[in-house]
Amino acid sequence: MRRTAFYSRSPRGSAELDPSDADAAGGVENSDAALLSDTPAKARWQPGQRAFGVLLALFVALGVGGAALWPRHPAQALTQKDIDAAVLRTLQTTTLPSPAARAADVVRPSIVRVVGYGTERASAEAKTEKRGRNMARGKPPEAAPPPGEVERGVGTGVVIVDKGVILTNLHVVAGAETIKVTFADGLESIATVTGVQPENDLAVLQAQKIPDDLIAATMTSTANLQSGDQVAAVGFPFGIGPSVSAGVVSGLKRSFRSPEGKQELGNLIQFDAAANPGNSGGPLVNMDGEVLGIVTAILNPTQQRTFIGIGFAVPIENAASALGSPPF
Repeated sequence: MRRTAFYSRSPRGSAELDPSDADAAGGVENSDAALLSDTPAKARWQPGQRAFGVLLALFVALGVGGAALWPRHPAQALTQKDIDAAVLRTLQTTTLPSPAARAADVVRPSIVRVVGYGTERASAEAKTEKRGRNMARGKPPEAAPPPGEVERGVGTGVVIVDKGVILTNLHVVAGAETIKVTFADGLESIATVTGVQPENDLAVLQAQKIPDDLIAATMTSTANLQSGDQVAAVGFPFGIGPSVSAGVVSGLKRSFRSPEGKQELGNLIQFDAAANPGNSGGPLVNMDGEVLGIVTAILNPTQQRTFIGIGFAVPIENAASALGSPPF
């Protein structure tokens, strides 16, 4: 009986066994021969390939197992020392704005320039202020104002209600025939006096036109204010501004009598932030930009209306009461 042929592992390939050699091949007729005859040629593994496959599987198993057993280092937890070091490094490498600069940025949108127009005043104080304004603008000290426009006084105001309600000093607008205010965005408007508080030298103005995005200043109580607390004065000294000066509270519950002796103010905040004519009516603010008071006077024993280190502000509790509704 003719046996089923199978292919040799020899590279010569496909030589078929001679029938006469069937007996010689009889020893191969076993289970391996049957397996080889049923397995496609491409699927058969050569002896070297079988060993390589076993080694490859062994290496893969060792790799997976080794990765699972490899020690893992947990993420290092930040300590307070690490955080402090990072903060210190930031402070050393980053220039931060000063407290006074931050305070001024907060209140600046609420600051207005106030100018009273009318018959020119003949007092020595008015003449000194006029010379100062002219020099600040690069004009000769005695230069006349533009035709048809006479500035009786230049001061500062602060918006305390976003409908255009402004606080300023009464002496800035007293006797003025026309009052003009200029807002932080440059909008100019006529304003009228809607309330006065002569005992505190305060006036309340209402602007006829206001910016669409007008921001009112934030007021805060002076109950916890102490000597040495940092403050800033923002305003238009001699019409220049808005200008910022910084200092500290020098004292509380001070009194001041005007140079002419016509009026005495009490319960004032004394401060040493520079203030000059034109700062009148502007805010005295803390380092959060909150209004503590309204700058109203400077002390100078000489006839010069310039700052020598002592200024006074009306506490905001008194100033806001000019509206008839104290905020605290």
